[in-house]
Amino acid sequence: MSAAYIVKEIYIYPIKSLAGISCQQAFAEEMGFENDRRWMLIDTDNQLITQREYPVLSQFYPQISNGKITITFQGHEHEFSISEHLQDQIYTKVWDDKSFVFEVNKTTSKWFSEHLGFGCKLVKIIKAGDRKHESSRSKETYNVSFADAYPYLLIGTKSLDFLNNKLEEKITVKRFRPNIVINTQTPHEEDNFEQFKIGKIQFKNVKPCGRCIMVNNDPHNGVVKKEPLKTLSKYRNVNNSVLFGINIVGLNPGIIQVGDEVVY
Repeated sequence: MSAAYIVKEIYIYPIKSLAGISCQQAFAEEMGFENDRRWMLIDTDNQLITQREYPVLSQFYPQISNGKITITFQGHEHEFSISEHLQDQIYTKVWDDKSFVFEVNKTTSKWFSEHLGFGCKLVKIIKAGDRKHESSRSKETYNVSFADAYPYLLIGTKSLDFLNNKLEEKITVKRFRPNIVINTQTPHEEDNFEQFKIGKIQFKNVKPCGRCIMVNNDPHNGVVKKEPLKTLSKYRNVNNSVLFGINIVGLNPGIIQVGDEVVY
């Protein structure tokens, strides 16, 4: 792999299913980037809440500064500390994975409940091991946060370009909620990456990422459309799974930056 393969964009999503944050650099940890999907909304039955059922979640915008997270929604703001949480442990699940979490605070849960129109809590995962996910492909078990299954999602630029050439209404990579976007030379060549290095971090490709209806939610306005899933399903459907991007794990901690070379 040549130096033409470089990191173009980095994103974190502090709260699962809310908008993401574009970063110039991020610290890679076992469970994903620091502060990436360490928080999640659950309902009064302790079931996870996502954009699949509530597309409006895409219109909640987080920012991180001075050890605090500020959420903006339709002109309203709320702030809480990254470090805070209540003491009572809550049992929940992320899909089929058991997860042990803690509510951030009652005020934050009330703020989200008021703006969503139903009772919910903002919860936090505290440490590695509080949620484990077993890969159906490799049968390996990974410590993960609240990502759907794996700590990181990587997408190549040519994969998006190829898709956009087939769409009447062009989309951005934000539809697919990647953590890492790299410059590539051909569509979907990232599928074939096995192990590779970015900066001093070794990554391993676990599996292609199967996409759901959530990619049809336009992050600019929260409107769900038929695309791009309709078009993707015509040429990226493998065993009834529509593939776009790859799920990867980091094998050691460290910082990666926009502009870093990808060494394969």
